[in-house]
Amino acid sequence: MAEPCIVGWAHSKFGKSAAPDTTALMAEVVGPALEHAGIGTSDVDGIFVGVFNNGFSKQDFQGALVAMGTPGLDHVPAVRLENACSTGTAALYSAMDFIAAGRGRIALVVGAEKMTGIPTENVGDVLLAGSWRAEEGEVEGGFAGVFGMIAGTYFQRYGDRSEELAMIAAKNHENGTRNPYAHMQKDLGLAFCNTPSDKNPYVAGPLRRTDCSLVSDGAAALVLADAETAATMKRAISFRARKNVNDILALSRRDPTAFEGGRRAWAGALDQAGVGIRDLDFVETHDCFTMAEMIEYEIMGLAKPGEGWKVAREGLTRFDGALPVNPSGGLKSRGHPIGATGVSQHVMAAMQLTGDAGEMQVRDAELAGVFNMGGAAVANYVSILERMK
Repeated sequence: MAEPCIVGWAHSKFGKSAAPDTTALMAEVVGPALEHAGIGTSDVDGIFVGVFNNGFSKQDFQGALVAMGTPGLDHVPAVRLENACSTGTAALYSAMDFIAAGRGRIALVVGAEKMTGIPTENVGDVLLAGSWRAEEGEVEGGFAGVFGMIAGTYFQRYGDRSEELAMIAAKNHENGTRNPYAHMQKDLGLAFCNTPSDKNPYVAGPLRRTDCSLVSDGAAALVLADAETAATMKRAISFRARKNVNDILALSRRDPTAFEGGRRAWAGALDQAGVGIRDLDFVETHDCFTMAEMIEYEIMGLAKPGEGWKVAREGLTRFDGALPVNPSGGLKSRGHPIGATGVSQHVMAAMQLTGDAGEMQVRDAELAGVFNMGGAAVANYVSILERMK
């Protein structure tokens, strides 16, 4: 059975938004996404919403909020998915399953998060719900503390790789200057990212502020259609492969630097697509922290375990490198509104494949990889996308 295709999308500006809640954020992208796909609200057979929430807002029942912000969707079946930082891709894959099962022809996927509506000091505790609180709930620094521990373990095994982490941060901030949707559009430079200072202090373990993704508000939407319907539409991005692999939640029960579930997801997706990692033209990956991106170089097959730092140093993943990684700026620069992230990554990839990425366009982009993970590589999703039409 042919996988559904992406036929339209929309993306809000990430950052601190004046929108008061996720209802308003989702309304910013739903109408434009339907218009981009060339359809109306009456054409939508199912709505799939990705919002993490978990205390960012007292209002929940997020699946019902899309119709509250966009008239005409009142009676369309809607459901909300939550899977930590991979919430958006969980919503996307559920929508694809809905269409592939023949339950509908067209699905709307919306990812959103309003993170700045609560005090900054509370954000870390909300995000710790994506870890095993019984063992990791008292980690200082919130989720940054979890990745600070991962970075510390990595450094103990393979040496201090702070400079290479700074290279990843600088790369992604440089890329973000070309992305009009990015939260931070400022080229910070390697020296700043690599030098602890009052403006770039240590946050957790060896991680500095520039090693950590931003607290952001934002939304993104995708319109999906079955292959037959997509063939009649203006554009169609197909999934050559998609793979979802989990790992155990507690870090104490696995090697925290191995990202084994992510490695299996990448291996399965590449095998399904019949390609190797270097056959891809670019990758949008989950750089919630620079340490994550470095390990992800290893699990996607660009380096052996413990040698991801070599990839950063060699410049392979720079915008002008052989395999650009996060040409959009990634979570590090684009921002990381939790529920929106996975949807945003797929929008960024689709824009590249249709040649609509503007200044961040990767030359001759035909085959894309997307990696989104929930928690510390617990829920792992890999998509391989290409343009069908």
